[in-house]
Amino acid sequence: MGQRARKGTDPAASDFLCPFIQSRCPKRSTQLPAEPYPVCTLWRRSDGEPDPAEDLIFVCPKRFYAVDFLTEVVAHCWPGDAPKNPMVAPEVKMAGFGNVDFVIADVQDDGEVDRFLSVELQAIDITGSVFPAYKAIRAGTDLPKRPTYGLNWDNVYKRYITQLIRKGYFHHHWKSKIVAVIPEQVYRYIVARADFIRSADVKNTQVNIVFMTYRLKADPARPGEFRPVLVTVEGTSHSSLQNAILYQDAPAKDAFTAQIKRSLVRAVNLADLIARGEADEKSTARSEPSSGTS
Repeated sequence: MGQRARKGTDPAASDFLCPFIQSRCPKRSTQLPAEPYPVCTLWRRSDGEPDPAEDLIFVCPKRFYAVDFLTEVVAHCWPGDAPKNPMVAPEVKMAGFGNVDFVIADVQDDGEVDRFLSVELQAIDITGSVFPAYKAIRAGTDLPKRPTYGLNWDNVYKRYITQLIRKGYFHHHWKSKIVAVIPEQVYRYIVARADFIRSADVKNTQVNIVFMTYRLKADPARPGEFRPVLVTVEGTSHSSLQNAILYQDAPAKDAFTAQIKRSLVRAVNLADLIARGEADEKSTARSEPSSGTS
């Protein structure tokens, strides 16, 4: 619930009120069908003393709500003059496009939309489970062993970046931009895997995808707690991001043929494989009951 985990904490006492959205926590788990699962940040395992800037990471996008990220989007990413009448449309959906979390629109006096920026929030998924730790915290007990969990970096890279390229392409045609608000650690992972062209001049017309990254640091107003701080604002184009993903350096042919050789220990004769398949089909046909009447 946006606070450091302490033994005996019972989020049900506040009806699972999320302090960042001022309503009931929307996060769910299949292991808790009847109530929320209020886990919004996790520590990564690290050697030595954990560093929140590196090791504490968002696993729920609502955690970004601890700061006014939409105002920061306008301040850092809005092209040209500041909007005269900015309004925020949540959860904008359209067939063939999908949805975005927010659209900041400059609305004219007649109600028409002039310029706009789309905004998407992305945390990171968990592999394994921290549910045993969550249960132990609520019960005020110790765990017999550390829970087994990890962070699903590949899922964010493959799924989210693919969606971002597609939506960036649409925004390119609309002469607008989409802003991806993500954890700094996730952004560094993406950059390490895909060395796309990046620019600090995010208001440039060639930029249609902007990355705004946050990390967690000690909150001076709440000793022992943490709050998001803006780290990086960089832009790119959908084509640059796409090319970096698709056209990476190919692995050496020798390395691939070495893998083929390793797999050949399980080699089968192709003719035998085909014959076996035909035999299986005939056997299945003979075993099927007749459709005639008796």
